Amino acid sequence: MRIAIVTGASSGLGREFVKEIAKQKNIDSIWAVARREDRLAGLAAEVSVPVTPIALDLTKPESFARLKIMLEEKKPDLRILVNAAGFGKMGSYAEISERDTDNIIELNCRAPVRMTELALPWMKKGARILQICSVAAFQPLPDLNVYAASKSFVCSYSRALRWELFGRGIHVTAVCPYWIKDTEFIPVTRTGANARAVRHFPLASRARFVARDALRAGRLNLPVSTPGPVASLQRLFTKFIPHEIVIACWEGLRRI
Repeated sequence: MRIAIVTGASSGLGREFVKEIAKQKNIDSIWAVARREDRLAGLAAEVSVPVTPIALDLTKPESFARLKIMLEEKKPDLRILVNAAGFGKMGSYAEISERDTDNIIELNCRAPVRMTELALPWMKKGARILQICSVAAFQPLPDLNVYAASKSFVCSYSRALRWELFGRGIHVTAVCPYWIKDTEFIPVTRTGANARAVRHFPLASRARFVARDALRAGRLNLPVSTPGPVASLQRLFTKFIPHEIVIACWEGLRRI
């Protein structure tokens, strides 16, 4: 059975990935992983491909043990893995709780690595891994310091893994979008003492566009996908401009 696995599938970008993957003819079933089981059940009713809702909290080690058992029982042909589960909070080091910091690291760093390691034994030539990063991966960002660092980790991990998997013919793409307006990320990150750390989100993209662009980049075996002109310009900008200048620009722009 040819399957896809999407984490963070209950809302936002993960949900759009499920919808877009369901349109492909080479997938028999989608395993949708997220904490909110009710939303996963609703998603299953929206697409034509069979969806297996898997309610798990990927900050907990036992979740991966359950997924490992499922994979060993089903022995699927895993064609697509999308690590879309993520978490962020805006604020300085003094305003983000220890618990939130730990959750950012667990969900944004440890979880995609564990998911990838679980998936690889069941992947063959032509399979695709999409690691959802962010343009935050390209430079340090005050008031998103741990979040940006976590995305930089995933981007670096993805690019190195891509080289390691060349011989197996498995594609790995780091997906680095700009702000996405129609997900829960912006309202969730803005909760707390420093909710106005970023005042506006101009030219934010939409989840459907990002998902489509990322899947296309995965088919082309691109190392990095920057959906849309803003993300592409930021990636280019941070290659040539010293990070201290980029940070100073960020500090000014986020207060406008």
